Amino acid sequence: MAHVHVLLNQKGGVGKSTLTVNLAAVTAEAIGVQPNGSPSVLAVSVDPQGSTSWWADRVGDDLPFLFAQAHKDLAGLAKLRKITGVKHIFVDTPGWLDLSEDDDQADPLGDGRAAEILRAVLDNADSVILPIEPEPLGFKPTLRTIRQVVQPRKLPYTVVINNWDPRDGSVDLEQTQDFVRKSDRGHLAKTVVRHYKVHTRASAEGRVVTQYDANRVSLQARQDFDKLALELIINGGAK
Repeated sequence: MAHVHVLLNQKGGVGKSTLTVNLAAVTAEAIGVQPNGSPSVLAVSVDPQGSTSWWADRVGDDLPFLFAQAHKDLAGLAKLRKITGVKHIFVDTPGWLDLSEDDDQADPLGDGRAAEILRAVLDNADSVILPIEPEPLGFKPTLRTIRQVVQPRKLPYTVVINNWDPRDGSVDLEQTQDFVRKSDRGHLAKTVVRHYKVHTRASAEGRVVTQYDANRVSLQARQDFDKLALELIINGGAK
């Protein structure tokens, strides 16, 4: 049975799609293919904006993992855990998706299924990865996501600091680390994903992190995802 990792945060623009795609890529490389030669990793997007789907299409046949756009496939999402063959499934969610589980809340999909889609994903989740950028505007949405959605379901989770630019200094990084440690002690990933232009250009260029050029900067950029996958997926796991 596959392990289902859900990338989640009520705040948009924190890098859920980037982490979904690149964690799927390095995990697929690390664990190898199925006996039939198919990838052992599946990435799923329930974001109707389709940015992850567009990225996967740009990579094309060189995509090292399986991919499905499933924001309309409620029946399929309800059976995520029953998918055979793959060992890891990464689910990308949109930041504005209704996280309240309150049927009276406005439905951003406009068809009455937003809350149902999220429930189907979380009902099949084994762990949650919450990206946060090192800036105060992301603190409250992240904490709200944890307390209103993740903790009530007793799901293991890890907060990952993403897109930190060392050129900006360490103040914002340290403030974000302190916030997470004080709010949710023990749930902060050791690995920090640094900001690199190669990451922001990758989707337009149709590449994932395992396909970057073999130069110093690209290898450093990839290293963060290798370390994160080792910490959370290969050797570790969400807390």
